[in-house]
Order: sequence, then structure tokens, then C-alpha cells
Amino acid sequence: MERHAFAMKVKTGKMNDYRKKLGEIWPELTAFLDRNEVKNFSIWNAEDLIFGYYENADGAKLSAEEEAAKEAITAKIQDTFDWISTPGKDMRLMYHNFGVVRENKELIRHRMFMTKLKEGCEEEYKRRHDGLIAQRGDTVDPGPDSNFSIWSAGGYIFGYDEIDTTMEVEETVESREQTVEWEMRQLGIMDWITNDVDWMTGDVHADVKRLAWHN
Repeated sequence: MERHAFAMKVKTGKMNDYRKKLGEIWPELTAFLDRNEVKNFSIWNAEDLIFGYYENADGAKLSAEEEAAKEAITAKIQDTFDWISTPGKDMRLMYHNFGVVRENKELIRHRMFMTKLKEGCEEEYKRRHDGLIAQRGDTVDPGPDSNFSIWSAGGYIFGYDEIDTTMEVEETVESREQTVEWEMRQLGIMDWITNDVDWMTGDVHADVKRLAWHN
């Protein structure tokens, strides 16, 4: 299975138009996804940012006809946004913990977050997260996190996580302290767009919303 992600910034005053046009193209878009066996497609929003995530079979490529269909669908909504990622290319994968992917999403809680890297801090962000991967080693994380990936483009960070609610446990004092230590250190290299750490900092940021999902 391949994972893919894209991101865009909605033009000033165009959010209502974006939502409306997304609804208008949705039947055509989902038919395109089904024809090409694209799975677990979702679109997320915070402030004026849009993040999209989807999956397809390893090595799957669109035919010329389907590429044209994708471009025609995109053209119907493209006047509402500017691309952050490069169309047709994946964003940089900054971190992954795919673990044991749950095919059935009925007991999954999604977490999606957005941040903006401070200037010149992309490689430091990658280095820190490579360290987390090295600590995990070859072991497969059973959960509760699964299918966890973090992507970057245009100086932004976008995280996508599927959390198995049956494996979640109450936070301990020690784990909470570790979370606070990590996140406060991260504030040196990035600024939050979503409200994930407002409980630590006292700041007020945007709540992330899932605008669409299709499987």
C-alpha cells in the first residue's frame, strides 16, 4: 500500500466557495476514486489550510484518460485555492509509524495536526523524528497509534494518525511529563496552527475539521 498526501491554501474569502464546490464535484470525485481503487481518502481543514490524504495499491499509476479526468475535476475547484504541495508529487515524508494498520476504521479515532516550521528548521525537525524512528528500531508498534505519518511542504507540517480507541489508556504522570517536555522543545523550531498543545501553552489555535471522507 502506498500513502499519499497533498496540501493547499484557500484564497482569501474563498472558503465558502471551496466547501460549496467540493460538494458539487463530490459525486464525480468519488467515482474517480472508485474507478482507480483509491482508498481512505480524506480532506481536512484548519484556518485557511487544506490537507488531503489517500492510499492506493503499490505501483498504481493513472492512465492518460484518468489523468485527464483528474485535471478536469480539479479545474472546477482550483480557482478557490493555491497549491502548497506540488500537484502530482508527494510531500516530503518527515516521520512514519505505520504499525498495525486497522482495515476496519469503526473503532478508529483520527488525529490530524498542522504546524508551521520556523525558518531553516526543516532538517532539524526531520533529524528529531528520525531519532524517534531509530529508538523504535525494527519493532512493529501494535498501537494505539497506527498508520501515522507526518508530511511537509512549503514550510508547513501536516500530521495524520489513526488511533485505535480500544488500546488507549489513561495518561500517566510520567507520560504526560514526557509529552510536555517534547512539545515545549518543539516550539523552538515550529509554531502550531491547530490547537494540539493549547492546554500546555495557554494559546488559542484553530480546531481541525474533517471536511470529507471516502473509502
